[in-house]
Amino acid sequence: MKIEKENSVVSMEYEVKEVGGTETVDSNKGGAPLEFITGKSQIIPGLENALVGMKKGETGDVLVKAAEAYGEMDPEAIQTLPKDQFDGVDLKVGMVLYGQGEHGQTVQVTVKSFDDAEVTIDFNHPLAGKDLMFSVVVLDSREATADEALSGYVGGEDDSGCCSNHGGCGCH
Repeated sequence: MKIEKENSVVSMEYEVKEVGGTETVDSNKGGAPLEFITGKSQIIPGLENALVGMKKGETGDVLVKAAEAYGEMDPEAIQTLPKDQFDGVDLKVGMVLYGQGEHGQTVQVTVKSFDDAEVTIDFNHPLAGKDLMFSVVVLDSREATADEALSGYVGGEDDSGCCSNHGGCGCH
């Protein structure tokens, strides 16, 4: 079955690199396949759109521009905070910290710089502003069941205790 724009259950293997780079940014090769339902905003839009029309066994290289991946860099997402808000944290430039956002969601920030008084953190996704090249293999594609289409979860109701945002590059 060809992957449709909505309600196709897709199982895929991927490897992603930053365009122009040689280092693998993320991959699930040799691990569990990435499974998602199209039309549910479970993976980045540029990758999902490129998969439409592909079918089981098909492979391809997919260029996803920053705007269709993790967005452009937002200079307003960089903030400077008093260092005392980081008491007990052994700060290092480039380290990733996790906190709670204003709506209870988990937020990830990167430490850009710090001194004795202040810490500059970046709320942008680490891949914001970057074009990405995905090498994909469609392992399977089928129509979503009524339960899957309604719930948005492969297999129907999400009883795993976690959401689809597992942090992989293919996901939001």
